[in-house]
Amino acid sequence: MHIPDGFVNGPVNGVALAISVGFCGYASRRLKREIDERQIPLIGVTAAFIFAAQMLNFPIAAGTSGHFLGAAFTSIILGPWAASLVMALVLMIQALGFADGGITALGSNIFNMGIVSVLVAYFAYNWLAKLLPPKRGFIMLSAAVAAWLSVVSGASMVALELAVSGTSPLVVVLPAMAGIYSIIGVGEALITVAILGTLLASRRDLVPQARRMYQE
Repeated sequence: MHIPDGFVNGPVNGVALAISVGFCGYASRRLKREIDERQIPLIGVTAAFIFAAQMLNFPIAAGTSGHFLGAAFTSIILGPWAASLVMALVLMIQALGFADGGITALGSNIFNMGIVSVLVAYFAYNWLAKLLPPKRGFIMLSAAVAAWLSVVSGASMVALELAVSGTSPLVVVLPAMAGIYSIIGVGEALITVAILGTLLASRRDLVPQARRMYQE
């Protein structure tokens, strides 16, 4: 889903960069007001984990592969503001240090994966977790749906940016992106559920909606 240099035009990258900088600035202010000092080590550990996990690819089909995005997991554990900042930091390190995603497309990549994917996952998970009974299985289901939606929504945004840039018609690129990333989204959901299950077994206090299981 990382957009290389030259695939999205200057105006689209410029708008995405402006939105990303503005959102991250707002997220930073919100986090500064709301953060508990005990969460700071958790944010650092989560950022390191997401960076490492994104380096591992799994095969899909026809020579394509995918990797763990982590937007849903991060938003569930840290909330949207810290999650967006973590994703932005990881994406910047990948672009500047590993050429994973273009430098000129950094604003678009942060917007797609650090804002759109995070917010979609956060609201989907919290809406489902509050709607469904506070049971372990339903929490896992909420996380799986949120993880799948985070990948598909980010990929769909990439398709829209490519279409607006004139790189590929929307009727061609949207089905292609949504199709392959709907498969990658299944892998994202499975990994997210596996990690969340481990936390529920050992540190359920880190999973906000899980607290309801022991309050009701």
